[in-house]
Amino acid sequence: MITFLASGLLLVSGLKAQSIQEGKNHLYADRFKSAITVFEKLLAVNPNNTEATYWLGQTYLEMDEIAGARVANTRQLYEKALQSSANAPLLLVGMGHVELRENKLNEARQHFETALTLTRGRKGDDPVILSAVGRANAEAKAGDYNYAIEKLLAAADKGDKTPDIFLQLGNAYRKAKPGEGGGDAYKSYKKALEMDPSFAIADLRLAKLFESQKNWDLFTEYLNSAIKRDPNYTPAYYELFYYNFFRAKFPEAEEQLQKYISSKLPEKDIQDEYLYAQLGWARKDFTSAITKAESVVVAMGDLTKPKVYRLLADAYLQKGDTLRKSGDSISARNNYVSAKKYSDLFFAKKNPEDVILPDYETKALVLGQLGGSEDEVYNTYLQGASLDTTLDAKLAFLKKGAKYFHDIKQYLGESKMLEKLISLKPKPTINDYFDLTLAYYFASNNAKSRETALAMSEKFPDQVYGYEWAFNNSQALDSVKKDSIAVPDALKLYDFAQKDTAKFRKQYINSVRYLAAYYVNVAKDKDKSLEFFTKWLEADAANAPTIQNYIDQIKKMPATKPGSTRNGTNKPAPAAKPKIATTVTKGTVVKK
Repeated sequence: MITFLASGLLLVSGLKAQSIQEGKNHLYADRFKSAITVFEKLLAVNPNNTEATYWLGQTYLEMDEIAGARVANTRQLYEKALQSSANAPLLLVGMGHVELRENKLNEARQHFETALTLTRGRKGDDPVILSAVGRANAEAKAGDYNYAIEKLLAAADKGDKTPDIFLQLGNAYRKAKPGEGGGDAYKSYKKALEMDPSFAIADLRLAKLFESQKNWDLFTEYLNSAIKRDPNYTPAYYELFYYNFFRAKFPEAEEQLQKYISSKLPEKDIQDEYLYAQLGWARKDFTSAITKAESVVVAMGDLTKPKVYRLLADAYLQKGDTLRKSGDSISARNNYVSAKKYSDLFFAKKNPEDVILPDYETKALVLGQLGGSEDEVYNTYLQGASLDTTLDAKLAFLKKGAKYFHDIKQYLGESKMLEKLISLKPKPTINDYFDLTLAYYFASNNAKSRETALAMSEKFPDQVYGYEWAFNNSQALDSVKKDSIAVPDALKLYDFAQKDTAKFRKQYINSVRYLAAYYVNVAKDKDKSLEFFTKWLEADAANAPTIQNYIDQIKKMPATKPGSTRNGTNKPAPAAKPKIATTVTKGTVVKK
């Protein structure tokens, strides 16, 4: 009888372990609903099954839901379980994992150490708890990766090793030493496969390892290897879908998408329609993309993921642009209104960490199409530039904002975007200053345009553009305020252009023409004016007859010195006529 009972207990224990493993297999294959079903069935039989509770929480954390909701659900699960099992070590580790996700690093470490202390025996720490601590720290963004490696290596030293330990060890190596930890990660994943040849997730991790190295041959090789180990290995099809998607191989992407969906059966997910929506969006079939994505919104309601709203906002925006170009302004506006609705929903529902720069670009473009003010659009771009992203990404985004304002001829907005770009850029280029100079110029802010041009000439003294545009702007300013800044600027441009009058012919002619006109019309300096008219004549053969006519007129004038009068009267010496045009036409500016 005792033997029979003992055998029965062993059988029950074996079934329990097998069921936990079944749930983990679903989890590792991203079949989250199936994993949840397994763990919930185990808890229905035994609500105090801490292992099932732990893995159910781990499944919640892995699901493709809003990050805040995942963490909140997992915390609630573990807190409730700890009320009846206050010192369950595995649940303490699970709670520490949640706290890492919440950036509560001290509380998390305390839970990990408490769990390890509670399970420490004569042979040291429990490998199950060591592995769970390692998993938490390897998985969480705020995790201590070196601490994870330490605990996982300790677990690997135990006799009852599992492939899970080496899987997490590989993950920890990858994150602890980006770039240089690949070798140790590779060995760990290979060790996991030696222990369990059906452990397809190790092949997936190997594929991701080579993805980071942009070794696409090995990336696809390991994904296909995972499928050979498990023909229903869902994540491999998912990765192959996006591999083809981002290479615009849409037929191949659709084939992998169909396999991805089939691999999860009987599990079905309305969210898969989002993947079809992405495919339609990429093909620029915006009507199909919108139909698929809105079917997800109808089915999910308030539980719709922000990324669905993101896609809908952009699809409606692009569809509106297409209709506007075809002349259907009414339908275009209707699409822009829908784009704004979904953009607003995205920003209302999103998690801060889920926002990317294109989200703000879409919002700005929609605002612009619906009559948003220049300040509203500018502030939207500025909000995007404040995201925690790379400097290169910020600068590229600000350039997009500047181009937007430039294209619609809102030059004040363009100048503000370019000001921000230059303030962030460690080493602004001459093109950056040139663009800002022109933006100010076309915004009729000649003072700021000249100021920027002068800065350009100081920073790039071997280039003509700063001198040229300081002069262009000072002419406009002098025509209004008579600040006497055009002549010094013209002389600086003249001095520079003399270095190579053939290369800088246009700038040379503009400067000597202006100076010639100035000395005869304003300064009343006959000799000086003739000097510059002669230089102009030598450089501008096409206009030689006209210039020679000016010279002949001036030579006939009485000899006067600057500031003198004729015949003792207060009347100035006669000016050469007609006066020389010295202004620059805005519409003819061409950037080098």
